[in-house]
Amino acid sequence: MLKELQLSLSVILLLSCGFLYRLTTKFSCHFSCLPPYKSQQGPEGLLGKGRSIVFIETSERMEPPPLVSCAVESAAKIYPEQPVAFFMKGLSNSMQPPPNSTYPAFSLLSAIDNVFLFPLNMTKLFEDTPLFSWYTQINTSAERNWLHVSSDASRLAIIWKYGGIYMDTDVISIRPIPEENFLAAQSSQYSSNGVFGFLPRHSFLWECMENFVEHYNSDIWGNQGPNLMTRMLRVWCKLKDFQEVSDLKCLNLSFLHPQRFYPISYPEWKRYYEVWDTDPSFNDSYALHLWNYMNQEGRAVVRGSNTLVENLYRQHCPRTYRHLIQGPEGLVTGKLGPGNR
Repeated sequence: MLKELQLSLSVILLLSCGFLYRLTTKFSCHFSCLPPYKSQQGPEGLLGKGRSIVFIETSERMEPPPLVSCAVESAAKIYPEQPVAFFMKGLSNSMQPPPNSTYPAFSLLSAIDNVFLFPLNMTKLFEDTPLFSWYTQINTSAERNWLHVSSDASRLAIIWKYGGIYMDTDVISIRPIPEENFLAAQSSQYSSNGVFGFLPRHSFLWECMENFVEHYNSDIWGNQGPNLMTRMLRVWCKLKDFQEVSDLKCLNLSFLHPQRFYPISYPEWKRYYEVWDTDPSFNDSYALHLWNYMNQEGRAVVRGSNTLVENLYRQHCPRTYRHLIQGPEGLVTGKLGPGNR
């Protein structure tokens, strides 16, 4: 009887120790332990099938603001079987944050199964592309819009090399995009470069990179970005106005209606931060561009405000909303990044 009691107590003790170990591990790794299989995969092996969703950060910023976190999380939620790659210039080759640092959003995104964080090494990225000679000769310190221009270049090279869908970090995904080769219209006959997708090695992107170098002028806002995409689209296609909510087809690419990503146009961007009597359904949209570049006054998402953007966070990036969004007494904001246009 005494032996049975001792055995029972030993089993209970072992189970208790195991439970406590798992519990302490869970708390110490709360959003901060990167699964081993993630750190072992580089972009070449992971993204080569052309099904990835790509985000870019060309500043040294390591802690993504809530809107960036929401953009990445919402894409991971909408595309659960596809890799979501976030290229960050501030990330070292170890693909881990600096020791003894606290980056809640970084850790939150690292913990999502299909989100992968990669260093953005432009020298390596631009190799074997028309951008390499331009990049190795440019004086970056003299470029007043360098963060944005380097972002414009990087997105072209990444999608050309690996294929997939590029999105700005202020784009919230709400349903899958059913196209492979596409550009997004910002308005009639004018293309955005905030969202686009192509299969790997698509000739349109190669020609865009060539045009990027031949007509380089960073002093003209958008010249290397949406203006470039529009210039090249006009070379490829005979553009016409959209009829109702229907997309345009040209050769082997689609030019998607402004409603697909820009149902609220940039002059009306503040409407995202207003309370609506009834929230719009966005039934014709695949994702929503929040025009964060326009948000120079730093409007934030506030818990309990019932604004349109708060409700979008709650529905499409619940982890970000739960862990990073605070109430009126503690606003969560972040500096603008080059992917927030």
